[in-house]
Amino acid sequence: MFNDIGPLELVTLIVLAVLVFGPDKLPKVIQDVMRTVRKIREFSESAKQDIRQELGPEFKDFEFEDLNPKTFIRKQLDNDELGLKEIRNGFDLKKEMAEVTDAVHSRESESSSSSSASGDRVDMTKKPDERPPYDADAT
Repeated sequence: MFNDIGPLELVTLIVLAVLVFGPDKLPKVIQDVMRTVRKIREFSESAKQDIRQELGPEFKDFEFEDLNPKTFIRKQLDNDELGLKEIRNGFDLKKEMAEVTDAVHSRESESSSSSSASGDRVDMTKKPDERPPYDADAT
């Protein structure tokens, strides 16, 4: 509950509580806060149980934490029924990129040789010999 509160912050909160409520009323305030927290927890647990009962026996393994998108996706990706671990382990990115690069370069050399044979194609990889005129007024 207090994972992200440091010791100095906790001491500051205690000193503020003593100053605001006074040493006489502080135990009563702490009891009231704890009673409220318990009631909220009981209410949420009863609501979860009601939802589970309404869903029926086919959803007996339903967890409310699974409604968080990150948890849901992580759980689905870790599920070995789909065989995603095998696919992930069998995928070699360097090999795939080398194959794609080789395919692109071989097609590029084929297209440049075929474009020189047919005059109606425009070679988009060839850079123009001259630059367009510079217009100082346009900038």
